[in-house]
Amino acid sequence: MDKLQESLIYNPEKVQELKKLVARGEGLTLEFKRKATHPEKIVREMIAFANTQGGILLVGIGDDKTIPGLKFPEDESYVIQQALENCKPNLAFTETFIPIGDNKIVIQYTIPESAKKPHMLLFADNVKECYVRAEDMSIKASREVREIIQRAQKKKDIKFYYGEYETLLMKYLDENSFITLKQFMAVAKLNRFRASKKLILLVLANVLRVTPGEKGDVYSLAFRQPLKKS
Repeated sequence: MDKLQESLIYNPEKVQELKKLVARGEGLTLEFKRKATHPEKIVREMIAFANTQGGILLVGIGDDKTIPGLKFPEDESYVIQQALENCKPNLAFTETFIPIGDNKIVIQYTIPESAKKPHMLLFADNVKECYVRAEDMSIKASREVREIIQRAQKKKDIKFYYGEYETLLMKYLDENSFITLKQFMAVAKLNRFRASKKLILLVLANVLRVTPGEKGDVYSLAFRQPLKKS
């Protein structure tokens, strides 16, 4: 820690920038963590940023916007780096140590939106989970959202057939602000596989917008405003 402190200089301007950032509060592209007690949770947040619009994760910040900092940032950084080994493909990010005074430091992780998404977190027995950002939360992505992310990386012109099921869907969305996969299955009398494929295709064609949520994804017309989390 002493060597680290010697190599870092307290910069009032950097601290002011940090305070302004913290004052914004958590949101789509900003997350706070007090410590790296559970480094896998930090990696989930980083994956979610990379899979969505990118973002900044600050370690050493309280949920109440206090800035206590870290006494042993090298230790926190180490366990995060170890946990990142379970992220595939590898995640691009910038790690910055920001001295805040009183021998305390905040670690800032800047994660750009990835060109190699979706990124996954690997668990035992080769289980993989994908995470995305939804407002101020990082949530596990559904099978549909994972496929949309993956196919969106290499899509060109997406074509779809506007038939009976698409007509039923548009009629439903004329009368309702959104539809879920289960609702579409019921309206169109389709099994999960076929209903899922149609919704995915319409999102890729920019006809629909998908909004991930803890209680499930919702689909709305792409030209409407994004749905707010319930």
